[in-house]
Amino acid sequence: MSVSLRLSRGGSKKRPYYKIVVANSRAPRDGKYLEQVGTYNPLLAKDDENRVRFVDDRVRYWLGVGAQPTDRVARLLDKQGIKERAATSNPSKGEPGKKAKDRAEEKAAKAAEAAEAAAEA
Repeated sequence: MSVSLRLSRGGSKKRPYYKIVVANSRAPRDGKYLEQVGTYNPLLAKDDENRVRFVDDRVRYWLGVGAQPTDRVARLLDKQGIKERAATSNPSKGEPGKKAKDRAEEKAAKAAEAAEAAAEA
């Protein structure tokens, strides 16, 4: 059985609250889990100490027996100093898509034509 550390959503509509749980990786997101090892409340300020809470020794135990954290939980663990996370780099993330580039080229061409027409008149 592969085990993962992941978020299980609670709270009402537009008021999320997450439990950090150890669950079978095939179980549904809010379904049955093995153990709750922390909480995450994204509505609290980033510097609030109650935003992310872990039971450190249980998290370390589950990581030691091979549980794999999801990306979001890995980020939270890295901020808490429990498990180091390798930095990722996506240099093309902020780059516009092909259609947006085409529109920008068309707009620049129209502006150049308008500038030429104004210069001739």
